[in-house]
Amino acid sequence: MFAVIKTGGKQYKVAEGDEIIVEKLDADAGKDVTFEDVLLIGKDGKVEVGAPVVEGATVIGKVAEQRKGAKVMIFKKRQRSTYRRKKGHRQLQTVVTIESILAKGQKPAAKKAAAKAPAADTPAADTAAPEAASAPKKAAAKKAEAKAEPKAAAPKKAAPKKADAKAEADDRGRLTAAQGQADDLKKITGVGPAFEKKLNGAGIYHFWQIAGLKKAQIAALEEDLNMSGRVERDDWVSQAKALAKGA
Repeated sequence: MFAVIKTGGKQYKVAEGDEIIVEKLDADAGKDVTFEDVLLIGKDGKVEVGAPVVEGATVIGKVAEQRKGAKVMIFKKRQRSTYRRKKGHRQLQTVVTIESILAKGQKPAAKKAAAKAPAADTPAADTAAPEAASAPKKAAAKKAEAKAEPKAAAPKKAAPKKADAKAEADDRGRLTAAQGQADDLKKITGVGPAFEKKLNGAGIYHFWQIAGLKKAQIAALEEDLNMSGRVERDDWVSQAKALAKGA
């Protein structure tokens, strides 16, 4: 199921789990946002087009982060004059993860509340009293049994297993499987849950892999994941090196 939404004067085609970058929204990181300008909804090969929006349809997302985009240089010059002006601009952006697409009449799934611990019943408290009274007798009987029986030799502790050596990546800097537990790649600016899944699918699981990527390997990764320029723009390599040291 997919939808086309409108926000900030632009249109975006989205599906559940996608991560999009839009003009700044008035919401803090971790908060839910609702897009009501749904222009189109597609499901099971059928497409419903709005006039201009699909009545009753909404798209729910969660704000992953608030950030600034890449710097854009603005240079102005007048011919036959000494007039020169150079300015830089970084657009405020919001990274949103799409959580659900709701057609007309649908409601978002209710979040499950944490189960409360059952309160202690009064009869149980009453039965605890006679058991507490007989506790000293049971303790004395256990001490007598312990004196009569010889102490069994304590079992030897198993020697800790040595950590496996770090697997070697292929010529593209990728692995066939994660070495131990995969790193939380979402700590890198510009990587959300959807992008983390794509990177894992491409064989990138650890910070040290991204930190060691070369230009040719970066170009191949960006082509495979259709994310041209993102690695250099957000400086993933430098971020991964810092995170790999602290891991």
